[in-house]
Amino acid sequence: MDTIFRRGDAGPAVSQIVDLLAQAGFLEGDLPVSYDEAVELAVRTFQQQRGLHVDGVVGQATFRRLDEARWNLGDRILTHLPGNLMAGDDVYALQRRLLELGFKIGRVDGYFGTETEAGLREFQRNVGVPADGTCGPFTLKMLAQLAPMVSGGAPNAMRAQERIRDAGPQLGGKIVVIDPSRGLHLPAEYLGPAAEIVHDLAARIEGRLVATGVQAFLTASRTGRHRAPDTDESEHVEEFERATFANRAHAHLCISLAVDASSNPDACGVATYFFGSEKHNTRSSTGERFASLVQREIVARTDLVDLRCHPKAWEFLRRTRMPAVQLDAGYLSNPGDARRLGDPGFRDVLAEAVVVAVQRFYLSPETDAHTGVLRLSELRAALGSEPAH
Repeated sequence: MDTIFRRGDAGPAVSQIVDLLAQAGFLEGDLPVSYDEAVELAVRTFQQQRGLHVDGVVGQATFRRLDEARWNLGDRILTHLPGNLMAGDDVYALQRRLLELGFKIGRVDGYFGTETEAGLREFQRNVGVPADGTCGPFTLKMLAQLAPMVSGGAPNAMRAQERIRDAGPQLGGKIVVIDPSRGLHLPAEYLGPAAEIVHDLAARIEGRLVATGVQAFLTASRTGRHRAPDTDESEHVEEFERATFANRAHAHLCISLAVDASSNPDACGVATYFFGSEKHNTRSSTGERFASLVQREIVARTDLVDLRCHPKAWEFLRRTRMPAVQLDAGYLSNPGDARRLGDPGFRDVLAEAVVVAVQRFYLSPETDAHTGVLRLSELRAALGSEPAH
């Protein structure tokens, strides 16, 4: 669905949206025949619950999530379709069930990918069901009969922590993808200034990371050598392409840089976001830790208002396979934030905060420094790191 629907619209597509909202339990009784105030409120509530941008408008991302919400485990046969992954609440439920039974499925993200297929095959081999990687009636029956061995996302969190420990504290050889967001959600008057700020900030972070031995890649840059394909497609597709770039780079970490704007000029401050869905009781533990480190370093080094860290199921965060964070560095619509972000010296401070957060991500609690204390000039001296050649 390429068209955007909002209050006042009507027609077959709006009727479909209303039906999907009703199926998901967000509309009851006599259903509206047009996109009225009740539909807009239902859409906002749905977006809030699903960790989407809350604007009361149904574009491609919201429509896809509405379609995903209609599936319960057992409604359809689930299988791995390369290039067009099955997605939905039923996939979330399958992943959660396999994880509780002790099988590795990767991240609980609602996409039936290769890791979910591998975990399902292993389950099928263990219970004597043909190991075809397809979740059909017999597999569903066995899933329902077995009692959980573990609960929550603890196994995934422990595996992630182990991978970080195994990687060691040295930054040399690690790959970090820096994503200067195109800010397609911003009003037109902010697009130019936002692009200047995020590209400059990305370049400053890239230079500092390279100095510590990191292989740094940019998903988009007007002058960078490493660049994702330029596109004028929707924000949803653009987020997917940025995540795909980071995945193909086999990045250890990924950070997306953005600035915000609001109709309220008093809105201000810095926030970070990581993958998580409250509806599906899932979140990236390593993404949350990385986001927290970035947030705390920036707040300790600047006077930006602390808007804290939040789980979101935005396509970019949901699709990336490594710990990924989106940094919203301030509001261009706020005079104070705009003044700070326009200062190259201030962007230097932001860049150092991000790079120090990257290093702290790999430090053990015994060797980690207090927030806001560690300096870039100390990183190589403290760890004896050498730039990668």
